[in-house]
Amino acid sequence: MVDGHQTFVIVGGGLAGAKAAETLRAEGFTGRVILIGDEGDQPYERPPLSKGYLLGKEERDSVFVHEPAWYAQADVELHLGQPVVAVDRAGKSVRLGDGTVLHYDKLLLATGAEPRRLDIPGTGLAGVHHLRRLAHADRLRQVLRTLGRENGRLVIAGAGWIGLEVAAAARGYGAEVTVIEPETTPLYQVIGPELGQIFTDLHQEHGVAFRFGARLSEITGQDGVVLAVRTDDGEEYPAHDVLAAIGAAPRTALAEAAGLALADRAHGGGIAVDASLRTSDPDVYAAGDVAAAHHPLLGSRIRVEHWANALNGGPAAARSMLGQDVSYDRVPYFFSDQYDLGLEYSGWAPAGSYDQVVLRGDAGKREFIAFWLKDGRVLAGMNVNVWDVTAPIQELIRSGEPVDPEALGDPSVPLTSLASPPAAPGE
Repeated sequence: MVDGHQTFVIVGGGLAGAKAAETLRAEGFTGRVILIGDEGDQPYERPPLSKGYLLGKEERDSVFVHEPAWYAQADVELHLGQPVVAVDRAGKSVRLGDGTVLHYDKLLLATGAEPRRLDIPGTGLAGVHHLRRLAHADRLRQVLRTLGRENGRLVIAGAGWIGLEVAAAARGYGAEVTVIEPETTPLYQVIGPELGQIFTDLHQEHGVAFRFGARLSEITGQDGVVLAVRTDDGEEYPAHDVLAAIGAAPRTALAEAAGLALADRAHGGGIAVDASLRTSDPDVYAAGDVAAAHHPLLGSRIRVEHWANALNGGPAAARSMLGQDVSYDRVPYFFSDQYDLGLEYSGWAPAGSYDQVVLRGDAGKREFIAFWLKDGRVLAGMNVNVWDVTAPIQELIRSGEPVDPEALGDPSVPLTSLASPPAAPGE
């Protein structure tokens, strides 16, 4: 049992931290809960920042995890707009930027990730943007509206999920869009070249221009205003604004300074945690984008930067902090919406990890399921404009059993007939 006089501190004001605080109260913890966020806004969800909110289809208030009154009602102390600058593990305390020192009995680090920066001339110009925080989305939403009204040009560095979703939003506003990507297709590291062309075709049909095999080398401007970008192959593209969408890096500085074990780059970096989301310090836990967790199902350490991992990882960490037996083995999951294409992806199949891709359905109509296999076993599945199939896809992944690729690709064969009943998923 957890002593009701204990203090649990959560560092990170995103979805993982907010859901951890919620779970502590739902599980009956009566001690002190302190949630610290370095932004001025209360905890919010990130998917709308590149989807509904950026598109102008959702209001700003819709992004928040809880109603403003919830925190006082749940007796969760919010410290917003003040970063944690140090963790004292020996003294079991954290120090805020204003000098405030807060004691903890258990500590959860849910510090998330930050956008990777372009290391080229011109990044200090006013028209260079990133998209990670609500303030970024506020600004970018206004920029896209202006570009749309004035037939302005947006150049996006990177054809990953954020780059493509912003490209779709920008075209929705009427902006001209060019995407610069060093790989040969969009989403190369996530879905591989076999399916990247589908997203190239989708965006080109909506007027997006791609330049593959190139990187930005310089952003040029005058009087602080962006005028153009140059690439490492010598080409120049006119631009009024530039979005750097070249990935995110886990925010591990606090953990590293505190001497906590970190994962190596081969496993995505991040704070190393076990299957119960406990770090190398038994009183410190990590969840969400920053956590590189040993995954019992996959048998390796992975770091997942997606909404579902924060949604489920925060509660799992909270239960672990309470002393419950936790084995966090959920199948990684994310979703994306671009124009009239919606998709869900389950599993873990980074580039080089699979030896076969099987399609079920009609890729030409963009109504299909793709499966990534290794030695006949399903590593991941992505359903595109096909719905209510996430559960059987995840069952195939969980089973770990070889499947017949021909049957897997045959829409007349029920997916549920191809997997052995999975073990009950843990938290």
